[in-house]
Amino acid sequence: MEKRLILAIVLSFLVLMGYQYFVAKPTKPAVPPVEISPAPPAAPLPGTAGAAQESRQKAPAEAKAAPAEAVPAPDLGAVAGQAETDVVVETSLYKAVWTNKGAVLKSWKLKLYKDRVKKRKSEPKELELVRGAVEADKDSAGAAESQLPGPLPFSLDLDDKALADLLNGKLFEVTLNSELAEGDRTLQLQNGSSGKLSFKFKDGSSVTAIKTFTFTGGRYDVETDIQVLKNNQVVSSSILWGPGIGNPSTADLKQSRTANRGIAACPSGDRPKVIRVSEKNLKSGQAEYNGLRWAAYEDHYFVALFVLPSQNGRAIFRQELAASGQTPGYFLSVIQPKRAYIGPKESETLEAFGDNAKDVIQFGSFLGLNLKVIAEIMLVAVKFFHRIIPNWGLAIILLTFVIKIIFFPLTYSSTKSMVKMADLQPKVKAIRAKYKKAKSDIAQRRLMNEEMMKLYKEHGVNPAGGCLPMLIQLPVFIGIYQMLMAAVEFRHSPFVFWIKDLSVYDPTFVTPVLMGITQFVSQKMAPTSADSSQAKMMLIMPILMTFFFLYFQSGLVLYWLTTNVLQIGQQAIINRMMHRNK
Repeated sequence: MEKRLILAIVLSFLVLMGYQYFVAKPTKPAVPPVEISPAPPAAPLPGTAGAAQESRQKAPAEAKAAPAEAVPAPDLGAVAGQAETDVVVETSLYKAVWTNKGAVLKSWKLKLYKDRVKKRKSEPKELELVRGAVEADKDSAGAAESQLPGPLPFSLDLDDKALADLLNGKLFEVTLNSELAEGDRTLQLQNGSSGKLSFKFKDGSSVTAIKTFTFTGGRYDVETDIQVLKNNQVVSSSILWGPGIGNPSTADLKQSRTANRGIAACPSGDRPKVIRVSEKNLKSGQAEYNGLRWAAYEDHYFVALFVLPSQNGRAIFRQELAASGQTPGYFLSVIQPKRAYIGPKESETLEAFGDNAKDVIQFGSFLGLNLKVIAEIMLVAVKFFHRIIPNWGLAIILLTFVIKIIFFPLTYSSTKSMVKMADLQPKVKAIRAKYKKAKSDIAQRRLMNEEMMKLYKEHGVNPAGGCLPMLIQLPVFIGIYQMLMAAVEFRHSPFVFWIKDLSVYDPTFVTPVLMGITQFVSQKMAPTSADSSQAKMMLIMPILMTFFFLYFQSGLVLYWLTTNVLQIGQQAIINRMMHRNK
């Protein structure tokens, strides 16, 4: 039984290790309301050079094919901006910069989350979620980041590409409606207060476009209202988010191997299963989904999520090819979004947002088992301890301490069963010696097993009693693993000394080595029913565990190290109790 348990543990950690390096394939839609349309050739996005060229090529042909239309009388009530200007919306959680050219978002910086420090002795900057909106580095001669292809977030994506190009390049008139507005172009909101930002454009002839955004202080969500009219007819309007989300460096992507950037889509229905497609797994340059409740562009910790019209939600995920030498851009197009959430994947905040937005957090599964419930319980518990001691590393230690107390009866039962098995080993060996041909003779094997079961029954020993309690604890460990993987609270959270970020591996590898040493001590203290050769083989487990944990999150290593230390203490107490009973 011990061999099987060792094999099970080794295989479990091999799967965990593989999951770290090879992200799971995107989940395929399994609900009837979702339809995936055939992937046509990726069309150029509005506002790009490709789209403009396509419009110029189509214009002569359309002019010949289309019948002559009466030109509408000019509208003297044309509305447009006089000059390009920025509008700042600032709350306690973020600072957003909008531009009236196309009425799009230029920057969305989170105040409570910082970017990774790229140079020593430099102050961390507020985390930017708009791709490419990075300030030029002072040490790089003011060189700005190379432009990515495509328009900025909240650009219009219309079936009429020419109309989309027109509106995305026009200057809109700006209106601020808030009692807390300061100046003509700044909207500052205290927690609980709300403000409205409106962009309006009329060409004086046939086209009208209005974008209205309502913000609330202390919340990441935004109410959106997009209206486009042409010849007094409502045009079905979609907006874009992209290219990508955030500005991860190469080092960020190396340390966050599980940050599978791409889209998540939640179908309508009572028990929806979130669909995910990563940038690297996007097939044929485009994927379309219908019947959605919401669609989101996400990375591992942050998300731009859009709530779509009921029973009519549609989203398109596509790649926009870049010029030679540039990185391709990925965009999410959503139809008529009602609300948007742009911020971290905080479970409580997403729960308050509603519309099952909490499902965007990727707790994942293990060997086909969904342990999301256990992971969420562990997250609630560790947050409780963090409120007592505001250090996430100490909160993990307290959680581990409580778990060990809860499982102490199982640990004691397992140790007691293993001691009894060890005491019966001489008799077990005698029975095996009696039936030497049991491996080849089925009759002798049956008699040997019957005699062994009789021996176990006489002494009240359960052969699986030493392994079963340990297997029961395995789902808890996996739940904690998934919680530490998914929870944004551990991102950039320091513990002590050299551990500056619990969401990445220990750069000094000190904690994995300490974990291996304590694993060895704990194993030597535990009673075993294995013979000397098997006992020596089991000593390889601490070495394997050390290598498994070298590149695991330091928060997970801290949990396992604390578990080993407490196990050593518990084993000493149990050994003393067993000696007293003898």
